[in-house]
Amino acid sequence: MDSPVVEITEGKLEGSTRTNIDGETFLSFLGIPYGKPPVGELRFKAPHPVQPWMGIRKATEAGNICCQIGSKPGTTKGVEDCLNLNVFTRELFDKEKELKPVMVWIHGGAFVTGSNDPDMFGPDFLLTKDIVLVVANYRLGLLGFLKLEDTSLDVPGNAGLKDQTLALKWVQRNIKHFGGDPDNVTLFGNSAGSCSVHFHLLSQCDEGLFHKVILQSGVALNHWSLGAGQQVFDFIESMGKKANTEKEVLEILNSLPVEEVVFEQVKYFYGKLKMIAPALEKPNPTAIITTHPEELITSGNYHKMPIMIGYNSGEGLLFGEQRTFCILARRLLSGNNLRTNVESLLSYFLNVDMNNPTLGTMSKKLTDFYFRMGDITEIFQFITDFYFVYGITKCAKMHARSQEHPVYLYRMSLDAGLNYLKKKNKLDHLPGASHADEVGYLFKVKNCMELEKNGLEEVSVRRFVKLWTDFAKYGNPTPDGNDLNILWNPVEKDEMHILDIGEELNMHIDPERDRLKVWNELFEMYSPTFSEPQ
Repeated sequence: MDSPVVEITEGKLEGSTRTNIDGETFLSFLGIPYGKPPVGELRFKAPHPVQPWMGIRKATEAGNICCQIGSKPGTTKGVEDCLNLNVFTRELFDKEKELKPVMVWIHGGAFVTGSNDPDMFGPDFLLTKDIVLVVANYRLGLLGFLKLEDTSLDVPGNAGLKDQTLALKWVQRNIKHFGGDPDNVTLFGNSAGSCSVHFHLLSQCDEGLFHKVILQSGVALNHWSLGAGQQVFDFIESMGKKANTEKEVLEILNSLPVEEVVFEQVKYFYGKLKMIAPALEKPNPTAIITTHPEELITSGNYHKMPIMIGYNSGEGLLFGEQRTFCILARRLLSGNNLRTNVESLLSYFLNVDMNNPTLGTMSKKLTDFYFRMGDITEIFQFITDFYFVYGITKCAKMHARSQEHPVYLYRMSLDAGLNYLKKKNKLDHLPGASHADEVGYLFKVKNCMELEKNGLEEVSVRRFVKLWTDFAKYGNPTPDGNDLNILWNPVEKDEMHILDIGEELNMHIDPERDRLKVWNELFEMYSPTFSEPQ
């Protein structure tokens, strides 16, 4: 079979053919550039569209990944010229056929790691359905999220989110050539990728670029998703350098090899337990978000569309493999220090003074509720709720109250052979579905187990794929006539319907209500505060 060739706005691409898990052929185009290399004077700045090329460009090998920390201590990987995306489709444009729904995936990785690597995000499961799949890279760490207040420097922040917007504009221009419908685009992602999707939903910059969203284990209301920018002068000083102005900061950072920027950011920000994350921008022509997410949702000032949103039952297992975390967890749970330790944790993450008298009252409530046995599994539940479930369920409820479009809420409790992160981190002895475990049922991860016909893993893959792709097609994951034998009821203004995705599919009403009462009380008292743009 001849290699497929497609002509897009920027030039011609030669792809390759692959087969899905049913043995059906689909087309693969890898490493397609969508932005100019963000190097030199473009480092840290908003991206520019890629320039056209002559001749036929090979799109048969994975593209560059963006700069990030390496797997071995003290190493980095990736390059700055990384603004590329992958497209997978069952057939190219045919004027005799209907255009297909498009699904655009934004990877997770705490805004500092990850890529569109097809070994991690293999399309073999999703391409059993007649959709077009796009998987995009974006800049990470300081390269993607450096924020400077001096407007003359043109580094207002969120360059990584602006990369994603540029990729969505590429989709609008070009996806029809791959048989995709630019008027039926679903944006979906996991973890930091899901937070990114939520920021785009709330942004005035992304009008008309997508039409449905799926938020998997991350929203803009999670306290870790939005920062206040970076302490850039302190960071520069930590490298043994001196800057008196932001202009000097930028000159220093632009003069450094990219590997040094990546290595130093990890050393500094991880040491202070600070996340590099999106931040509110001062109003500017390319600003993604200038107003706090909660205010935008409450006011209804966002792009209203069908939403699928959910979490996994054991999100906190994300940290289970980290030796440092286990030591800290045991220290947190140790003897008479437990309540004081919980106070310190809340004070740090909620930006509340340790001397605030009500902090002790709240930490006692949390300690009594979560830490009755002194077992390490209790801290995983604490993290699941604090880091993920509270913000996600609150978000679902707020959107259901501020728009007419449906909001579908899920909880993944499935614990089987394709639970991606749980298997990777060897956590089978702990209960629950870990953070990112659903990824293994949507994408084929390299070296994952082979699917046994009618086995739990194969049945689960087909369920996940059907729910996700039916939502992409219809804005409803269980449309009339579906064969899943379940009706997924959307969240109502006063009733929290939720689909539990386990070995079976089951509907529930607000199963986490009792656990989240204490968090409602806490966050009503102390909402995390972020620096507002001046």
